[in-house]
Amino acid sequence: MELNPKQKEDVIEMIHSYVQSVGLKLTDAYNALKQSWTWRIGSATIHVYIETRVSGGGYSRDYLRIFSPLIQTPVGNELSFFRYLLESNDSNLGVKLSIMPNSNWVFATYERDIKGMDYDELSTCIADLEWWADKLDGELQSMFPNMY
Repeated sequence: MELNPKQKEDVIEMIHSYVQSVGLKLTDAYNALKQSWTWRIGSATIHVYIETRVSGGGYSRDYLRIFSPLIQTPVGNELSFFRYLLESNDSNLGVKLSIMPNSNWVFATYERDIKGMDYDELSTCIADLEWWADKLDGELQSMFPNMY
């Protein structure tokens, strides 16, 4: 069972509209080969993808994934660092802090199934992640300087 392909096309168009609405050039932000968008807001680099996940039975779901690298995992004082990340996950609503497999980077991440998504929700999700990423990258780097 596949999701409506029109929904994915609609979300792609919404992302294009968002990029242009914040004054970015689509030609600078969109990578057609990777089918992804990348731009900078303040000190943060924002990445946007639509990722398809296939589950058992051949059913697939498309997810909006927005993420930004914040800081490399520090060497030394890891317990304090990871505790801070977990506590931040509890208080920083709408964003999660994660480490992707085979990476030593901490990311601010937002994900949502695109089913039923409209432009207002999409733009709120992206703008929230932009705000959190720009805030958290500096915050983490000042709290855990020169530890990586």
